[in-house]
Amino acid sequence: MHNDAKYDTTNEPANEPQASRRTLLKMGLASASTLSVGGLLAGCGGGSDPVSAAPTPTPAPAPAAKISSFALAVLPDTQFYSRYATSGESNQYQRHYGNEPFAAQTNWVARNAQALNIPFLIHLGDVVDQVGKPEQWKVADSAMQVLEVAKLPYSILAGNHDVLNDLDYSGDQSRGTDAQRVLANEPYLQWFGTRRAQRQATFGGRDASGFHEYHIFTAQDQRFLVLSLSWRISDAGIAWARKVLADNPTLPAILVNHQLLNIAPDAVSPLETEYGKMLWEKLIRDNDQIFMTLNGHHHGAARLTKTNNFGNPVEEMVVDYQMAYQGGNGLMRLYEFDLTNKQIKVLSFSPWVPMKPADTLNAFDRAVLTETNEVFTISVDFAKRFARFNPTFGTGQATVASSLVDQAKALVLKGYTEPAVVTPVAPKDADDYPKVASTVAHWRFFGGAEGAVVAPGTRIADVTGANPLVRDALNRGGVKNAEAGDIVWSADRHRLSSAPGSVSFLNTDKNVPRLSYFVTDASAAINAQTFATTGYTIEAFIKINPAWVNSKHAWMNIMTRDGIRGNLAGFNGGDAESPPLLFAISSLREVQWEVVPDVTGTRGGLASWSGEIIAGTWVHIAIVNDPVTHDTVMYVEGAPVLRNSSNVVGLATLSATSPWVVGGGSWDGERADGFFGNIGEIRVASGALKPAQWLTARRT
Repeated sequence: MHNDAKYDTTNEPANEPQASRRTLLKMGLASASTLSVGGLLAGCGGGSDPVSAAPTPTPAPAPAAKISSFALAVLPDTQFYSRYATSGESNQYQRHYGNEPFAAQTNWVARNAQALNIPFLIHLGDVVDQVGKPEQWKVADSAMQVLEVAKLPYSILAGNHDVLNDLDYSGDQSRGTDAQRVLANEPYLQWFGTRRAQRQATFGGRDASGFHEYHIFTAQDQRFLVLSLSWRISDAGIAWARKVLADNPTLPAILVNHQLLNIAPDAVSPLETEYGKMLWEKLIRDNDQIFMTLNGHHHGAARLTKTNNFGNPVEEMVVDYQMAYQGGNGLMRLYEFDLTNKQIKVLSFSPWVPMKPADTLNAFDRAVLTETNEVFTISVDFAKRFARFNPTFGTGQATVASSLVDQAKALVLKGYTEPAVVTPVAPKDADDYPKVASTVAHWRFFGGAEGAVVAPGTRIADVTGANPLVRDALNRGGVKNAEAGDIVWSADRHRLSSAPGSVSFLNTDKNVPRLSYFVTDASAAINAQTFATTGYTIEAFIKINPAWVNSKHAWMNIMTRDGIRGNLAGFNGGDAESPPLLFAISSLREVQWEVVPDVTGTRGGLASWSGEIIAGTWVHIAIVNDPVTHDTVMYVEGAPVLRNSSNVVGLATLSATSPWVVGGGSWDGERADGFFGNIGEIRVASGALKPAQWLTARRT
């Protein structure tokens, strides 16, 4: 994930190395100095030989013409920034980095608004993660107050995490909209109500529910309207929005929603949603003023150009970084409206990354993104696009020295040195991995011909020799319709796994339930181990099948240990029917590591969560439990995830004969939630291993 964005690459080859650029810069300075001295000496009459007179100095280039341009700051979903800056989540940002991303974002905008000609900021919703947690609202309140103190206006809206009744759109406007809410109970309206919104100099009004608002800002002598609609707008809310547009018929409008456009599985292409289509039909397509839409909610970034009833383009854009490293790593956007050059330029960047201590940085810390769906330019002839409803729209005064996104990029990268990117080394052979003495079990799933059936009863050796796995007999414990061909050998593997293959779990369907899996023998030594004093490291190489669908495969298990956790002494938590250990893939394709600790007294499940895992892509997962602090940290492809748990002492077991299960789980004692995809190898160690000891490293 190398990032060349820290250097100004204008008119330079894309892959020119740093040293070369520095050399060119030094040469340029030397030439300028020589010319200046030569010119001065010639002017003073130095030298008596007219033949050797100093050359005529090269005239300085004319200063670049100024442009008429302004920029809008955009904050995608801040929910994890609000959540993990609270004491309830161990103040993870402050504890690890000494500062917090939400505050870093708003402080950066407030500090640079004048220099970058930023008249307005737009928040895309999901202000907090858990609507019922006041501490999260306090974090958001404090961060947004920075803008209020700086007198920088902003719009804000409620995402699905900001309302008490979070229902997706299903075509039914009689459920889940603002019209069905008890307004007096909604925390969003208590923290970001109408009275607070009225403090903004740009505030135009809110609808009767208080969830939807509009603003009018002026930039470069031109006026624009921002229409911000909260989660699940009612038909009455849409009617209000239409009236706002009708009452301001000459203003170009930016429509802001929490959900509108989605992203296809390739993580780049746009994907329309049913809710977005509804808004298109009821609000956008016949309102020519709406030339651009922004939304969050869906993880990643994409854009789509649609044509409205008047033959004019509408630029739809989705951006949401919450499932990226560190809950988004402080990433946000700047949209520059260059009225002179007739374009909208987009910069995706993080003002927080350069603030992080140098010793915490890794290859995932990118201050500026460079992918084509993250930095791009949209050509817009503004006067022509707005001519039908605003024939007098002008360019405004040319007051800006140069591109604002270029200036912003330079500000972000000033003094920041990107962490060195270490290229992982591929294994030389099947034995090229670090051996660790604390290994309790190490299962490597290879050995058969590509596509051959892994027959029931097949044993998977444990490298230690102590805890082999066996493919269980078909259709036990409530399983139905399972066949021998539901697990096959595969030559596919993670690029850093030295195991020369994997097993592929096929035909899994949680609704039947149909699944196949491996179990340890009842007498296996690992069944009794709890790791309470040693800590542990669990590693796994997995790939989710590209055909994964929520309805069949949500909550599928990579690995569990058998039993009903509600039967553990002192258990007092959720999902009592679940096993005591869940190493699973959630309904959002997040990795879930949830365990009941091996402690006396009252206890419940404690969890770590990854961001979204892309189907069809191999990932290495490491879960490291520190025996001293009892913190548990999950790493995905070497990057520590944000959502981790503290005070996790060991792994509870129901009995010394309760087996470990790979590729399946259980619910209330019955087999359930089988894996769908490939598993390459899994290792369990009784200690907190360092990355140099992981299976992704090479033997020394």
